[in-house]
Amino acid sequence: MKKTPKIIALSCVVLAMSGAVMAANNAPRGIPDANSSTANVPSDKRPVITQSSIDFGAYDPHGDFSADPNSKIEHLFLPWEDVDLSTLSIADEYAQQRGRSLMITVEPWSWSVDWRLSPPELSKGILSGKYDANMAAVCSEAAKLKSPVTIRWAQEMDETDNQFTWAHWRPQDYVAAYRRVVTVCRKHLDNAKYMWSPKGNEGLEAFYPGDEYVDVIGLSVFGYQTYDNDKAGRNRTFVELLTPGYERVKDLGKPIVVAELGYEGDQPYVRDWAQTVAQPHPEFPKLTAVVYFNDREVYPWPDGYGRPDWRVVQDASN
Repeated sequence: MKKTPKIIALSCVVLAMSGAVMAANNAPRGIPDANSSTANVPSDKRPVITQSSIDFGAYDPHGDFSADPNSKIEHLFLPWEDVDLSTLSIADEYAQQRGRSLMITVEPWSWSVDWRLSPPELSKGILSGKYDANMAAVCSEAAKLKSPVTIRWAQEMDETDNQFTWAHWRPQDYVAAYRRVVTVCRKHLDNAKYMWSPKGNEGLEAFYPGDEYVDVIGLSVFGYQTYDNDKAGRNRTFVELLTPGYERVKDLGKPIVVAELGYEGDQPYVRDWAQTVAQPHPEFPKLTAVVYFNDREVYPWPDGYGRPDWRVVQDASN
């Protein structure tokens, strides 16, 4: 686990001098820029929040929700290798100032372009205890934070058509790895919630690690109008796209969160999604929160759809 004191100092200086919260190159992703030039720009793409809405939060590296009192969850992503974990304290201070909890997605790899491990190699390493220290370091640092913390480890394991190494494991290997990681983490971080977060696909049940290891279930829901019309011949709604995954996990008896949410399309399409995603739906009684992914898609969608831009405020530099 690499540490970079120089970057820690730089982050703290920037925070002290400008009030901005900046992410360093090897810092967790999602630490927002509170001085973003678009932070206070109105946008019809923002989810509509009312008094009856369920909880709302965002992965918000651009700081577009920095001044939004409706956002209650700050979502961060970090790898468990080659990361400056001390910068979590910056995110913690940012969240505390806004009365938000932290949801930390921990990805069991490195973001370095030189990182290369096959799915079997990574699985074998985790199950042998080779990476226990990596997770222990993450959770020890998280234990120092004052904000409420949810740990979301190795997300979307049921989605094989993506870039995640762990999404190519056998279900039994994922279950064993998840249980080991949570067991290690609890030794250092006993007051966190642990989120099991499949994409929502058919067969996800085989990856469920058991009630003892899961406090909350996360799902991913993205509405992309171009994709909808090509694949379904029409626009699809938030309710329609959430329903299959929700039905597959609802009987597990855990609260359900849309841990990654995004939508992109023409104005009527976006308006429909914005008005419905955070509203209570009688067909989803266990849905407690939605967390917006406020950035361009990290990896290209298959079949040439590129990287949809989910950001609520779009500009030429994004």
